Order: sequence, then structure tokens, then C-alpha cells
Amino acid sequence: MSTSSLGAVGVPTATAPTAGTTGAPAARAHAVEVATLWRPSAPCTPRTCVDATGPARAVPLAALRLAAVLVLLIAGFVASPLGGRIPAGLIRRWCRWVVRASGVRVRIAGGAAPHGGLLLVANHVSWLDIPLLAAVRPARMLAKSEIRDWPVAGWLTARSGALFIDRDRIRALPDTVARIAGALRAGEAVTVFPEGSTWCGRAQGYFRRAAFQAALDADVAVQPVRLSYRVAGGAPSTAAAFVGDDSLLTSVWRVTRSRDLVAEAEVREPMAPGSRPDRRSLARAAEESVLSGTHRAETADQRNTVPLPVSGAGRATEQPSAPPAREALTA
Repeated sequence: MSTSSLGAVGVPTATAPTAGTTGAPAARAHAVEVATLWRPSAPCTPRTCVDATGPARAVPLAALRLAAVLVLLIAGFVASPLGGRIPAGLIRRWCRWVVRASGVRVRIAGGAAPHGGLLLVANHVSWLDIPLLAAVRPARMLAKSEIRDWPVAGWLTARSGALFIDRDRIRALPDTVARIAGALRAGEAVTVFPEGSTWCGRAQGYFRRAAFQAALDADVAVQPVRLSYRVAGGAPSTAAAFVGDDSLLTSVWRVTRSRDLVAEAEVREPMAPGSRPDRRSLARAAEESVLSGTHRAETADQRNTVPLPVSGAGRATEQPSAPPAREALTA
């Protein structure tokens, strides 16, 4: 299972590569896959998109890496009741250790994320994105409610203070936006993946807009972060991708088996409060900052929008013109 999240309907229009097709990694085509109405789904699959043919670690060493990741997660379980008493610097180091324990080198570029209330937004590729972003700045995650039922990871996510959204209750969207805005007003950081689904890294989706309304309502900055994975020599790699029908264990094992994998977080210029007039322009600016120069699959809901009733903060919202329902929030 991938980490697909709630969002407006999305229908990628690119086509899948035929057997033996080669080409520039950033422009590799993808299969058309129609998402359910409020659940955007990337067309990436392990079979067509994930390339794990690079140098591999020996099985015993990979098993040790996997055990190290589990030990660090257990340490997180033990420490979680301490909550806000744990220094942010220690949390950032712990998150780096999780990524490093899996055998992946960490590179964080750019300036430090601002203090105070902050909406962190990033492209979504892997389960590694979560500790990688927390190494930039610890934050509460916006996660789909199904994660609560995941073994181990669900409990850890809930204990971390994640904000959950029920993807089957679209009418709960305004309450979700209000809860995000409340956390932001309280000076907390909240992490959102606006694409609404994991992508392989060779192509990306589009940023859905609803979460950006919370930043406008709370009058806080938006911090775009670009996440990427490559081999040590510089070539892009999809080995870390967690897509399609991948299981979490399969993805973790593939990462621990891969050698010379580097995870990069590029902290882009933050967007100051009030720098954009509405969530549409704010989402587009963040999308351009994170996804500029990459291949993106067109989706049916991307451009044609009509205004919705004014939100709680007095700003208009948007949604797809068809069907006539609220635009959904992405996690």
C-alpha cells in the first residue's frame, strides 16, 4: 500500500512505457490510472517505476540495517510520552539517525526553517520523507485516518501528535482545515504533502490547495521543501519510492538493500504571511518552488475551478467545476 492521501479527483494523462523503453528519467511516461473521486492516485507502480538494479548490500548487512531502524523506532515509542519536553535538536538528530540507519546518507541544503507557526509542504516520494522533513523541522503530520490501523507505524503516528483526516467524510474538510489552522496559530509546525499521493520521483503530481487555506487563516509562513533521492554519483534513483501496491516492509527492505543512496532535502525560500492573496496562488507558488523543472502528469482537476463560499477567515476557496462538491484536502 502506498501513502496515497485525500485530494481532489485526479486523472493522469501520460501513458505507460512499453517494455524495453528507455529515455530521460525525469520524462519517463506513466500509465493512466483514474483515482476515486476524492482519493488522488499517482500512476506510479513498483513494476514500472521502481529501479532497484543498482549496487546492493549483502543480505546480512541489510538485515542489520533493518534491525537498527526498528531499534530507533522502539526508542521513539519509549520517548514519546515525554512529548514537548524533548528538545527539537534531539528530535532532528533522531530523525537523521532513522534515515542513516537504513543506509541512506542525508543531505539538507538551504537555510533553516522559520520558527513559530509554519506550514511545511513538500513533494512525496517515500516513507523516508517523514523523518527527512522532521530533520529540517519537527512538525505535526497531516495523515489519512487509515494509518491509525497500521501495525506499529499507526501507533507511533498517533503518539507523535499527527492530525488525522477521514477521507470518506468530505464534509469534515472545514473542520480539518480549522484544526490545522489552530495548530499553526499555537506556534506549531504542520507538515503536508499536497500532491495527495506518493510519486516515484521521476514525475510528480500537482499541489492541491485546501491545506494552504489553513496557512492563510492562521497568517503564518509556508515553507516549501524539495525532496529527492539519488545514488552517490548524482543520478536520480527510485529505489526509495513507496508507490502503488508496495508494502511498507517491501519498501524498507529495498532501501536497506540499496547501496550509495542519498536523500536530499532542499529548503526553499519561505513564503511570508500575506505574500499571496488566496490559497490558489499560494499553492501554485509553492508547487513551482518545489516541482520546477520536473515532469508532472496532468490531472482533470488541475485548472478549472469555481469559487466556493467564503471560508472562516473571510477568504474565498476554490474547487473543481465538476463535480460540484468541495475541494478535498491532501495529507
